[in-house]
Amino acid sequence: MKKRVLIAEDHNLLRQGLRSLVSTLPDFEVVGEARDGKEAVHQALALKPDLILMDLSMPGMNGMEAASQVKRRMPDVRIIALTAFKTDEYVREALRSGADGYVLKDSSYDELVMALRRVSTGKRFLSADVSGRLIDTLLDGSATRSTTTASGPWEKLTARERSILKLIAEGRTNRSAAEFLNVSPKTIEKHRANVMHKLGLKNVAELTLVALESGLIERPGSVVRLFSEGESDKRSDDAGPSGGGGPRYGAPATFGS
Repeated sequence: MKKRVLIAEDHNLLRQGLRSLVSTLPDFEVVGEARDGKEAVHQALALKPDLILMDLSMPGMNGMEAASQVKRRMPDVRIIALTAFKTDEYVREALRSGADGYVLKDSSYDELVMALRRVSTGKRFLSADVSGRLIDTLLDGSATRSTTTASGPWEKLTARERSILKLIAEGRTNRSAAEFLNVSPKTIEKHRANVMHKLGLKNVAELTLVALESGLIERPGSVVRLFSEGESDKRSDDAGPSGGGGPRYGAPATFGS
């Protein structure tokens, strides 16, 4: 039986490309698409997919929030995070939010297919660049880890403050952000002031830069390499390595359930 896949990605071209690639695989079928986190949650509840390809930097509700909500309501759904960010902090937060796999947007077609097949069988998967960085962190010791965790806003902000940081960085006014989150503009104003104080920010430009560097919003024109190889040689039946053994340094990392 084919695995049912939901694709959540706000860029139309990339979403259509992902649908095209997944549709070539004999063991998967795309059952739905979503353009933001809220729609991803609604589609997951309605369609009950086996697996979700979840962009982490979508407008409004981001992929981490959506993954967390889906996992709370449907713990058996497997989620592969798609992102351009590879920092240890961002990877950890995605995994805490419920992602079972983590694939960079500049990964190869083969790596995406390997992630789909590994995660759909109950294993975890990390892109090669990500697994290599995590191994470096472990080898460097606790000093490196403590420096990494202290460097970004994840540990300083609450989940609600991160949501508001993202919405303001996207250009929303206090009123627009309040309507999106179903709270009062005064609540947004208070949280916004807290974010600026905690992060030592002076204006919206600095706030937007923090959101970009933290992966809460995506840089315009980010490069995607997933289709350069996949479209030229549709490796449907035998795409991606399938051999066993533990993850190698610098290779994609897969873990048992």
